[in-house]
Parts: sequence; structure tokens; C-alpha cells
Amino acid sequence: MQHPAVPDLSHTHTRPIHWVATATALAGVVALSSLLQPDAATAAQTGSHTTAAGPKGAPAPMAPPDPAAVSFPLECGPVKAVVQKQASGDLDGDGRPETVAVVHCDAPMGTPPDGVYVITRNADNGKPRVVATLVDPKERRTATVLAVRDGAVHATLLGYSSADVPSCCPDVTDDVKWQWKNGTFVSDTPSQARTV
Repeated sequence: MQHPAVPDLSHTHTRPIHWVATATALAGVVALSSLLQPDAATAAQTGSHTTAAGPKGAPAPMAPPDPAAVSFPLECGPVKAVVQKQASGDLDGDGRPETVAVVHCDAPMGTPPDGVYVITRNADNGKPRVVATLVDPKERRTATVLAVRDGAVHATLLGYSSADVPSCCPDVTDDVKWQWKNGTFVSDTPSQARTV
């Protein structure tokens, strides 16, 4: 007698008791999983009393200051100041983020020079304010890159080798880094200025 290539599957026919057993098992798994849910995820889990704000009694993380809520020290005449770029991070090591903003006047023609400003929050009322000018618009610079990394501000600035160079065509590029040291921002240029 030769056995068929396909095994006999007559024992696999389902009966109502199979469906009842499957439904009961599935209901048990669902009920058990709802009882064994993990605690809500939190940003910082230290100690046994953790809340969504962090360890018991710790304040919630503060949002970086919003540059739109600040008046910048720019003379723009009839046009307004525009925030072109921004980056945030803790620059002075106090656990609260600062915002660095690249701002210029919204001129209808040409490329207006940028100012680079550091914004923090007042300790007493939490309102944002400008605390440092890293690049003054009078320097005729344009920031093409802005980042906050490792507690320092990094920027790529376009500029001019002399007053004779036309405003349309910056001919110098600087990669600049500012870091908070001894109560002030100190500029450190990692690479030499290079011509464009």
C-alpha cells in the first residue's frame, strides 16, 4: 500500500469546542496583559518616586526661549526684524536652555547683514531677553550655518576682506565657535578664515 503524498488531515477539522477553547484562551491573555501594563514612561527615572516631570519635587524641563517674543537691538527703520535661523541648548551649564538666533532686517532688496544673539529667560519672571550679541550687524556678516553643540555656539559666517568688496559678493568665510567662559562668551575660531 502506498501512502499519499499529502497526509491525512481529517483530525484537523474544527469543532465548536475548539472555538470555545480558543476564545477563552485569548480572553485570558488579553485580561492578563491589561493587568501587567508597565508604568507610564518618563523622561528621567531616578529613584522610586518618578513623575512625568522627573524625580519627585524636580521642576519640569523648561522650554528654550522663543525668539519671536524678544525685541532685538536692530535699527530696521520701516521694515521689521526677521529671525532667519535659531538653535537651542544649555550654554552656561545652569540646566536651562538658551536660544541663539540669527536675525536681520527684512529688506526688500539685497542681503542685509545678520546679527547673532543669545536669548535667555529672566530668573524672576521667565520672560525671554537678549543677553549677548555674538555678531553685530555693523560687522556686515551673514550666518549660513548655526548650531549649538556641546554647550557651544557654532556658526559659519560670510564676510568681506575689505570695505571695497561689494555687498553682493562676500569673499571671506569663517567657521566660528563661541563658548561661555568666566561670565562671557569667548570666540574661538577653530579654522583660519578662508576666501570664497
